[in-house]
Amino acid sequence: MKSIKLLVAALFAAMPALAMAQDPGAGGMGVMGQVIFFAGFILIFYFLIWRPQSKRAKEHKALMAGLNKGDEVVTSGGMAGKITKVTDDFIVVEIADNVEVKVQKVAVAAALPKGTLKDI
Repeated sequence: MKSIKLLVAALFAAMPALAMAQDPGAGGMGVMGQVIFFAGFILIFYFLIWRPQSKRAKEHKALMAGLNKGDEVVTSGGMAGKITKVTDDFIVVEIADNVEVKVQKVAVAAALPKGTLKDI
């Protein structure tokens, strides 16, 4: 957000120079047209890139905070298992009978519905 404010401030600081440098008979886009074009570009960037990315980050943070013992999860590496222990930064996932693996919480890609591992 700070970088956007700096870009807009730089654009408005350069406006007088742009107005003087433009030939009145050229018939190109005026200063106001350039500002509108730039604002449209910023809006497209916000709605197509920045907003969806922040939404995914919030959802993943909520997923990590909601992990409990007994939940079935899939890691980003593709391992599926049941959580047997939860600490601040790590979880212990049972991937087979008596086979447990320590995994960072951030490596959890998705929580599965209960009973999914029995169906596999």
